Amino acid sequence: MWLGVLLTLLFCSSLEGQENSFTINSIRMESLPGWTVRNGQNLTLQCIVDISTTSHVKPHHLVLFYKDDVMFYNVSSRENTESYFIPQARVYDSGKYKCTVILNNKEKTTPEYQVSVRGVPNPRVVLDKKEVIEGGVVTVNCSVEEEKAPIYFKIEKVSLESKTIKQSREKTSQNQNFVMVEFPIEEQDHILIFRCQAMILSGLQMETSDLTRSDLVTVRSSFSIPKFHVSPTGMITEGDQLHVKCTIQVTHLAQAFPEIIIQKDKAIVAHSRHGNEAVYSVMAAEEHNGNYTCKVEASRISKVSSIVVNITELFSKPKLESSITRLDEGESLSLQCTIPGAPPANFTIWKENMTVTQTQNFTKVASEWDSGTYMCTAAIGNVVKRSNKVQITVCEMLSEPWIFHDSRSEVVKGRTIAISCQSINGSLPISYHLLKANKTLESFQKSSSDPAVFKDKPTKDTEYQCIAENCHSHGKIISKVLRVKVIAPVEEVKLTIMLSEEVESGKAFVLQCCVNEGSGPITYRFYRENENKPFHETTTNDTQAIWHKAEASKEQEGQYYCTASNRANFARSLPQSNKLTVKVFLAPWKKGLIAVVVIGVIIVTLLLGARCYFLKKAKAKQMPVEMSRPAAPLLNSNNEKISSDPSPEANSHYGCNEDVGNHAVKSLDENKEDLNLDVEYTEVEVSLPDPHRAPEIKGTETVYSEIRKADRDFMENRCSRTEGSLDGT
Repeated sequence: MWLGVLLTLLFCSSLEGQENSFTINSIRMESLPGWTVRNGQNLTLQCIVDISTTSHVKPHHLVLFYKDDVMFYNVSSRENTESYFIPQARVYDSGKYKCTVILNNKEKTTPEYQVSVRGVPNPRVVLDKKEVIEGGVVTVNCSVEEEKAPIYFKIEKVSLESKTIKQSREKTSQNQNFVMVEFPIEEQDHILIFRCQAMILSGLQMETSDLTRSDLVTVRSSFSIPKFHVSPTGMITEGDQLHVKCTIQVTHLAQAFPEIIIQKDKAIVAHSRHGNEAVYSVMAAEEHNGNYTCKVEASRISKVSSIVVNITELFSKPKLESSITRLDEGESLSLQCTIPGAPPANFTIWKENMTVTQTQNFTKVASEWDSGTYMCTAAIGNVVKRSNKVQITVCEMLSEPWIFHDSRSEVVKGRTIAISCQSINGSLPISYHLLKANKTLESFQKSSSDPAVFKDKPTKDTEYQCIAENCHSHGKIISKVLRVKVIAPVEEVKLTIMLSEEVESGKAFVLQCCVNEGSGPITYRFYRENENKPFHETTTNDTQAIWHKAEASKEQEGQYYCTASNRANFARSLPQSNKLTVKVFLAPWKKGLIAVVVIGVIIVTLLLGARCYFLKKAKAKQMPVEMSRPAAPLLNSNNEKISSDPSPEANSHYGCNEDVGNHAVKSLDENKEDLNLDVEYTEVEVSLPDPHRAPEIKGTETVYSEIRKADRDFMENRCSRTEGSLDGT
């Protein structure tokens, strides 16, 4: 809606502006009665605008009012001053104000002005009740209806009699302008008032209201302060029957009886939950002297009263004495029970809860079973008193301590063993000391007959002894010597080869596997690399083992390693040696023999080759000088040779082809001058049947025929013979 009004105003101003000119000279704000006012005062904010125009009529302009950059009021006007009225300004009206004027698309805004409202209206205090019993609860409602949250409230419970603040509560209401707080009513409360104060944060300053008090609240008691009644009255002597009673009065407002508790010092001696009294009754004795307290408790209420009870002593407490408190078995034990002043009394001497004697004195030869705590009692009439306690210790002499260890398993070097020391007989406690090589290794004190267990890690064969002692005057007793044999596990395995890592073929090949330390017997295993099973295994008490090969060969080349272990090594962690690479080389005489054989083979090969060469050459010289028909034999249609001419010329193709060819060329060369012919070569295809006579399979072969232009009859004769041969006819 405001946007529509603004657009309408701007549209109208633009129509006017088409004919007239306008300008905004200045704009300012004023506050009446001022920028700072008291809470509840009326406040007027004015926006004053100075506009110049060429028109005779004042133009319409829009005035906008802002608080903390939020527009809360706007108006369209022709006046120079527009106002906004705030009746009864409150703290929430405080803030930064400004105004803006808009005219013909022109706009001007004032600076921001701080408006401060001082003070907070007095809060209103409302109680849910004006009369309450002890232990009850009063709910206080404190509100400031004129202001807006958040509001900080402080509420106090005040005793009207003492004018003291008994309890104070503070609470902030974020969404409402009130809080509700509960206050418990205690037994010391009688007449109460409640006060409330409200505080509101305005900018960086806290505005505070005055304290507002509530109506009076009267507190009614639900039960009275407890009272003591002690009998007999007057002097109370040991042996009298003592009665201590605590009583209260319960009002009709109480919903149930409170609990009554009687305490002597901090110990509860009597209590009651279903009446108005509690009674403690006992025969008076010296220990009943002291301060008695009666507490009455119900919910939050607790009322207390106290009294002191004095008991007159009938006779003093007896005293038990012993000639000696620590003695050896077989010595004399004497006990005596006495009372100062030596009045006639009945005495009893006790050991723990067992009667030793009903006389004043007791003497006997001490045994181990006489150890314990002794006391005596003295009785006169019904009064029985106990003496102090005396601890008697009779020491039985220790037997020779037995030293032992678990011999079922061998002792391995560096591993922990348990050595036990035990004396079967002797009074407890017993102190045990373990000696190792005549030096004290460790000490234990045992309060039971169980053996003392010592831990040690021997590294070599060791002798142990045990010393035991107790309260007996004999002193220390030493055990026999315990000899412990220690086996050392195998460590640092090393593999070596005798002489050199390069072994001559046929010579001895020796590997040595040795250990730095280890108790025998030791098992040695020799391995080749990439083989899971050892090729040699031996067990010996020595720290080294040797594997011997009489004659080395190339098969022994490769990498070797060994392992060594004894019964002290775990199967999964067998020590392994270094890896050793062995090379086998041939002996010099073998190398020479191989060289001689190779050279011999080469010589024989050369000789055979030369012989073949000369044989071929000789054979070539023995061939005929002339060859009349160098062509290959012709075949007929049945793939058979034509043998019409039995002369050597007909069979010349079945000899050494290379020699025959040479001879034919030589014959033609001799007749070259006479013939003086040109040579032509003609390509002829010849069909050759399969030698195995396979059906439908034919082969072809190309034959070059040499034709010379000489005697025509001779050439025609040659050609006819050649064609006939090719046709197979």
